Amino acid sequence: MRHGKETSKKFHRKTGPRRAFMRGLVVALLRVGRMETTEIRAKAIRPQAERMITIAKKQTLSARRQLLADLQNKKLVGKLIEEIAPKYAERKGGYLRIVKSGKVRKRDGTRLAIIELV
Repeated sequence: MRHGKETSKKFHRKTGPRRAFMRGLVVALLRVGRMETTEIRAKAIRPQAERMITIAKKQTLSARRQLLADLQNKKLVGKLIEEIAPKYAERKGGYLRIVKSGKVRKRDGTRLAIIELV
């Protein structure tokens, strides 16, 4: 049974701020293609970012509108559909890689990881 199990990390935020926080992380990752963040954040944004790439692979007007509603960034949606998605046309999933860097943040000791497009 799954009594008391959380389905996702909440990052000590309420729903709206948490969604905005996650959107910002996904936008930053897709804009650059690689970023260093905490392991937990990397694991949390991976499914969302992979879902965005899968939607972009459809290359339809509906997909563009759905991405625009989720990401709220026109330039990034264009880049996602025109540059990123065609690279993964043959791939069925697993567009991102998480590499644990072994470093820790000095102020709180949180382990860091690098998340990047494959």
